Amino acid sequence: MGVGVEVAEQASDELVAALARLMPQLSRSVDVMDSEAVGALVGWPGSRVLVARVDDLIVGTLTLVVYPAPSGLRARVEDVVVDAAARGRGVGSALMLEAVRLASIDGVYTIDLTSRTSRAAANRLCEELGFELADDRPYRLTLPRRGRRRAAGG
Repeated sequence: MGVGVEVAEQASDELVAALARLMPQLSRSVDVMDSEAVGALVGWPGSRVLVARVDDLIVGTLTLVVYPAPSGLRARVEDVVVDAAARGRGVGSALMLEAVRLASIDGVYTIDLTSRTSRAAANRLCEELGFELADDRPYRLTLPRRGRRRAAGG
């Protein structure tokens, strides 16, 4: 029962259903995305949606966003979630290792991510993979939901 990781190529019904099942496990405030929104996410330039499978079932996902900045090519890891029933089986590690591999191939200078302090296992994994706490402080501005779409692409 190994973990396989692949880049999602299309907004299949399977992917839409998997994201609908997985994303609420990451955040209760996340909107469920329809197939159009998932299609926009999967097709967004510089973005890759990675899916992890165990026994041919999608049990985890991660979004890798690569973008140019004046200081070099950068990447962010967003929305890493592993199904509660599959945790502890190396799914998160497999997703992260593939994201790091792809970013390295792209020539990325740094990979950033955020993780809540309450997610002890996720934070341990990041440290085991060589991620370090940065000196900078993350700031976030949350815009009103009115007028926002449910996926990348606005």
